[in-house]
Amino acid sequence: MTKLIVSALSLLLLFPVAGNAANNARLFKNPNCFCCDEYAAYLRQNGFDVEMVNSNDMDTIKQRHNVPEPLYGCHTLLLDGYVFEGLIPVDSIRRLLKEKPAVVGLSLPGMPRGAPGMPGAKRAPLKVYSFTSLPPRHEVYDVYAD
Repeated sequence: MTKLIVSALSLLLLFPVAGNAANNARLFKNPNCFCCDEYAAYLRQNGFDVEMVNSNDMDTIKQRHNVPEPLYGCHTLLLDGYVFEGLIPVDSIRRLLKEKPAVVGLSLPGMPRGAPGMPGAKRAPLKVYSFTSLPPRHEVYDVYAD
């Protein structure tokens, strides 16, 4: 009986956050970029755990995770097997995690004003794209006009 209890407790220690795995994010960013810090705070305010990883070679990280160059954003976020490139609103992240489409991930290219983590008012609607690697393609996933 004691061995059974010890085994059960050992399993619990191996998987302490299994119930929240979908909310554990890893954000790769340039150490000199401060909008990424603001974006991480935005994610945390919306229930995500975010580990920050500084990198001086963001292009390699983006290439390693199959982000098409036209969709490059400020940072690269890995979450639940998907890649989230740039300052994507949490509604799009949650939608993708719920629907689980066969894509590499989502991107909000560039650093548009008014996006989460970026100061200023929006100058144009924010377009979030889904993208795949084989075949390489992307399409509009969400648009935020307000």
